[in-house]
Amino acid sequence: MKDKKSLLIPAALTAAAATAAGGLSYLASYAVEGRRQTYEEAMAWQKEHYDISWYDGLAKEDYIVHGYEDYDLHAKLVYDPKNAEGDKYVIISHGHTDNMYGNLKYIRFYIELGFKCVIYDLRGHGANKAHICTYGILESKDLINVIRDTYVRYGGNIHIGLHGESLGAATTLTALGDNPNVEFAVADCPFAELADILNRALATKHIPSLLVDLVSQTTRFWYGYSYDQMRPIDHLSHNTVPILFIHGADDTFITPEHSRRLAETTAGYSEVHLIHGAAHAMSAIVDPESYREYLKAFLDHIGAEGIKE
Repeated sequence: MKDKKSLLIPAALTAAAATAAGGLSYLASYAVEGRRQTYEEAMAWQKEHYDISWYDGLAKEDYIVHGYEDYDLHAKLVYDPKNAEGDKYVIISHGHTDNMYGNLKYIRFYIELGFKCVIYDLRGHGANKAHICTYGILESKDLINVIRDTYVRYGGNIHIGLHGESLGAATTLTALGDNPNVEFAVADCPFAELADILNRALATKHIPSLLVDLVSQTTRFWYGYSYDQMRPIDHLSHNTVPILFIHGADDTFITPEHSRRLAETTAGYSEVHLIHGAAHAMSAIVDPESYREYLKAFLDHIGAEGIKE
């Protein structure tokens, strides 16, 4: 008959393995699922951080875009009623856990420059049906459909640019790999590769990077995607669309080095500007004047037809 110790050891190992597997599954699900902000929460956050009273005076049109594999995306066209006949459009993609109303901080810049703004909820966010976040993989395919829908909806002779924040910036840059018909892109605090962000975060807590690899493989097992695929930098080597990179100099979550690496990789024209004193996704709030100047100067410089004032 086996002694108690010989029976306890395999039981303990099994329990430890089950606990570890459960922990990895939790981390994997937290990264790709997680809680999303409601519209009410997003609007409340905007009101707490800057004046949005100007938004009430803009014209708005709500509609649905059929994204990748017919996934429905809630969208809204926002524009100055005095510019109803304008033909310049910018499609703005928000950050992780946020929704279309997180884009309000950028809308005012574009309205002043004569653009109409298309804002929308990324898959799994806002009013959209629940879905995992793939950090640019499926989101970029959705964005390609939003671009196509904008041409169909508003005319084949319009001019379209892209703007994205954090996850939205990664989505924008990944979409450029499909050579969309757009005239410029603005990437605010993008990441070059997701794994690098997670590795840096773990390093500050003295946790080995092996955990990121394990969670990545768990994510692939449960959801079909791994962190190795979440790399916007892999989609820029043949891109010729001009890109403006703006990054908070004090961003410790996604460091400015990500923007520098991405700018070095793209085959087209690019600029990188840092906003001093700005943490992650706070550049437009901390220093709106510099943000406005960088954006206008960039658009003037690239001189795309119909984009310059």
